[in-house]
Amino acid sequence: MRTKFFVTGTDTEVGKTVVSAMLTAALDGIYWKPIQSGIDSNDYGATDRERVQRMGGISEKNTLPEAYFFEHPLSPHAASEIEGVDIDPRRLRPAVEELSSSDRPLIMEGAGGLMVPLSKQVLLIDALAGLRVPVILVARTRLGTINHTLLSIEALKQREIPIHGIVFNGDENSDTQLSIARFAKVPVLGRVPTLPEINRDSLLDVFEKEFRHQDFESSSEQMDFGVQFDPIRV
Repeated sequence: MRTKFFVTGTDTEVGKTVVSAMLTAALDGIYWKPIQSGIDSNDYGATDRERVQRMGGISEKNTLPEAYFFEHPLSPHAASEIEGVDIDPRRLRPAVEELSSSDRPLIMEGAGGLMVPLSKQVLLIDALAGLRVPVILVARTRLGTINHTLLSIEALKQREIPIHGIVFNGDENSDTQLSIARFAKVPVLGRVPTLPEINRDSLLDVFEKEFRHQDFESSSEQMDFGVQFDPIRV
């Protein structure tokens, strides 16, 4: 069965797409962003799928089309209402199960943070509870991230969503990273530093220096939340 991870973040614009591109490239995986909300062109593309292709040097065939695609750069629930499309999270689980039949890792990327509404009734974290895909939480290293990260971890634990680990994004902040590891009691998988240029070579270099391949060889759907995991990398 395919190893699978769901990359989410403590906030929007926290670095989920960069981390997703790195993991897809380093693990020779398949990338999928089920819900794309907004077209916003920059040097790497107009959508996260395009940005992953360019940043990670990923071929188009190794990135999957979105299940829901909205042009408005808004929260998914607001964009879907404007464009007259209802997001049904129940559609995602059969798709994940079908994709899991392959042996290549599946890297899924969420939209915004955990508490982003998908509809007037459902938050992203509610959909994650149904998917049971282990979460990789991306967090900044700057001031305020301890609070945001621990609240996100607590919300995931309350819903018994499996947590594979935390990836930090930004300049090194050892005290912050160690404090989060100590209180969260989930693995800290590594850190993506601020990069002057983001491309396949720079992302693969970061993965080799800051992460361990063996930490991504499996994605257990059941984690013991009371155990302090290794590695804690700062």
